[in-house]
Amino acid sequence: MTGLVVARADGVARVTLARPPLNVLTPDLIGTLDTAVRGVAAEAGVRVVVLAGEGRAFSAGVDVRTMRDLDPAGARAFIQRLRAAIAAIESLPVPTIARLHGHALGGALELALGCDLRIAAASCRLGMPEVGVGIPSVIHAVLLPGLVGWGRAAELLLGGESIDAVQAERWGLVNRAVPEAELDAEVARWVDRFLTLPAEAVRLQKALLARWRRTDLDTAMTESVDAFARAYTTGEPRAAMDRFLAAGRSRAE
Repeated sequence: MTGLVVARADGVARVTLARPPLNVLTPDLIGTLDTAVRGVAAEAGVRVVVLAGEGRAFSAGVDVRTMRDLDPAGARAFIQRLRAAIAAIESLPVPTIARLHGHALGGALELALGCDLRIAAASCRLGMPEVGVGIPSVIHAVLLPGLVGWGRAAELLLGGESIDAVQAERWGLVNRAVPEAELDAEVARWVDRFLTLPAEAVRLQKALLARWRRTDLDTAMTESVDAFARAYTTGEPRAAMDRFLAAGRSRAE
């Protein structure tokens, strides 16, 4: 695929933006990403997805040249295309990890916000600079107040400034900020963690998290009860609890 590399091994799908030097997002790349992610979602053997970027950055965001001459109808069509790609990432039924380095700006940060975890090199710069080129930050930018609070979201969205990953970790925008030399090891640690957990339980929990974000408290609790009961149709609770109890007995002996 032009501008995108998808590799699969041992239950892990790695989707890598490959449009050097900064993996700038174009309409074609966004469409390719959407199609690729939907394909990965249909693969039963995939248990974790890692979204990354080649070269100097995760991505510096959308190519401004592709947006410069849009009219209102073209702008709506373009942003809906980006929305569809991010929705495809968010809808993946397995845990997703954004591996961030260099820059993660604008639409690229929105891609990362579609992932469950964001693991970043400490030097990575994150931001929503769209106001600087005359447009608002939209789509998954709406998640920012819930992640970092309204005041900090205002700094990012109204001020258009970027922050480094260390500050982003303090704010809750990324899960971990680590030295760049340790970035792959930290991503691998989370990949390994997800691979060791009961697969269907993780899928059920991910689906619940997605629903909790979009529904009221009572509905969320009712759906949680349903998911708890569905877990017992998989056989995983007995197997996982047997392992837990056996490990406890071993420690006690």
